[in-house]
Amino acid sequence: MRMFLPEGGILNTEENLRYISDENGLIEAAKDGVILEAVAQSCTPSHDLLINLPGCKAVIPREECALGIREGSIKDIAIISRVGKPVCFTVAEINRDGDEPVAVLSRRSAQEKCLNERLINLPEGSVIDAAVTHLEQFGCFVDIGCGICSMIPIDSISVSRISHPRDRFDVGDKIKAVLKYYDGDKFYLSHKELLGTWEENSAMFSPGETVQGVVRSVEPYGIFIELAPNLAGLAEPREDVCPGDTASVYIKSINPEKMKIKLIIVDISHEAPERQRRYFIDSGVIKYWKYSPDGCKKVIESYF
Repeated sequence: MRMFLPEGGILNTEENLRYISDENGLIEAAKDGVILEAVAQSCTPSHDLLINLPGCKAVIPREECALGIREGSIKDIAIISRVGKPVCFTVAEINRDGDEPVAVLSRRSAQEKCLNERLINLPEGSVIDAAVTHLEQFGCFVDIGCGICSMIPIDSISVSRISHPRDRFDVGDKIKAVLKYYDGDKFYLSHKELLGTWEENSAMFSPGETVQGVVRSVEPYGIFIELAPNLAGLAEPREDVCPGDTASVYIKSINPEKMKIKLIIVDISHEAPERQRRYFIDSGVIKYWKYSPDGCKKVIESYF
């Protein structure tokens, strides 16, 4: 078994549970270099992670807790923050504490396998699985395999502008991302290319319809309302509207040549809208992506 999913992806699989269930399974996993998962129960004062496996006690020594810990490029908070969460590992050895086996594990080794056998071999433009780990004003941090972290900048999350990544994601969300490039140190990701072009999104709507959207920006000249993560329209100014509101809007017109949708606000709700995310691309490799329709003067495109 050679799984390179974000951490938690194999935790409850039949094969993972079989390996961690007893000492024999762990010995077999050590021999074959299998990547396994379990939940970190605690962190010692010396920053070793302790894991209670069904078959025995287990420890991940501090320097084996993550790539970069040994070199000093990753801080110990990366270890502490794993307590109570799934961690991946390989089995380095099994020692004995009296009659009780104690497994010595390595998360670092699992990450090295993921990096060298999968991630650095991915072509630019590859669509990959990711899991949201935390959110900052400037971007969304994600696990792209075995706890290896990367970030999606806020302006690469969607074409429709957002004020914070939490407008799109929650911690723990399983999402897709597209690999822009790898510079030998970091992986650079994007997300907006997977959410569809202007034409693909606008095809879901018709003039004369009344639909719900999310107020994203209130400007002196109008109110930008998001109909889909990669599609927004403009309504005339109105005083009782705030960013984040849910708006019922009448679609007055759709103009592909200018990528403009004119809206009329019918009603406003100050309750949080239901989050939506639809992937028009969820696998394969993207070499070129063009958001704007043919004939439109404004061109929005991505090369990989």
